[in-house]
Amino acid sequence: MSTTLKGRVAVITGSTSGIGLGIARALAGEGAAVMLNGFGDPAEIEKLRAGLAAEFGVQVFYNGADLSKAQACEELVTDAEQRLGAVDILVNNAGIQHVSPVESFPADRWDAVIAINLSSAFHTIRTALPGMKKRGFGRLINIASTHGLVASANKAAYVAAKHGIVGLTKVVALETAETGITCNAICPGWVLTPLVQKQIDARAAAGGIPTAQAERELLIEKQPSARFTTVEQLGALALFLCGPGGANLTGAALPVDGAWTAQ
Repeated sequence: MSTTLKGRVAVITGSTSGIGLGIARALAGEGAAVMLNGFGDPAEIEKLRAGLAAEFGVQVFYNGADLSKAQACEELVTDAEQRLGAVDILVNNAGIQHVSPVESFPADRWDAVIAINLSSAFHTIRTALPGMKKRGFGRLINIASTHGLVASANKAAYVAAKHGIVGLTKVVALETAETGITCNAICPGWVLTPLVQKQIDARAAAGGIPTAQAERELLIEKQPSARFTTVEQLGALALFLCGPGGANLTGAALPVDGAWTAQ
């Protein structure tokens, strides 16, 4: 195991599955202590936490903060600082989705998507920044989306939140440009997460078509490579941003989308 991040502490929101878990594994694999966060069955989360700690030989804790609440976002960061000594790396990954035309988009769903997908990143960043500035080092990584760069119909709240994440990233990068802190957004296209698999299954069922055909149709509509971005690829990019090669890369929105946004 490489240890380029030995001695560093990473907090990753929404990291009990999918992209967040992939990034947590990548950072732990380089020696970082990790604070997990997310929802799920408590026994399964404990199994996951213990498994990561044993596999990579690092400290791994879990905090189930409800990121729709500002105070819980603050407490997630302060809990990591208290239990692990610092927060050197903060990955804002937690997100939810709701699909509906604007005129029928439920107000409570709008509020929930904005709170978890955008406001939580603001609250965790503002809480983590003082410690990062004091130590002269920090890596802030916001998981946006291609929808932080372009739009799709029926996703008003998600697109607004992800565009907001890209804007927040740029502001934080400007404010921290001389501090040893970087702030970047990763903008994945289609990633085969459990949430996306549900969309594929629904498309297959609705069209009476094989799952493989539904998968290709979903991909080719937007992603010219016709291949999913993998969580391992996103983890590798996060590692680069945390390492020496990413030291002067800040304020960027980095698409990992098989040429989706090149069109």
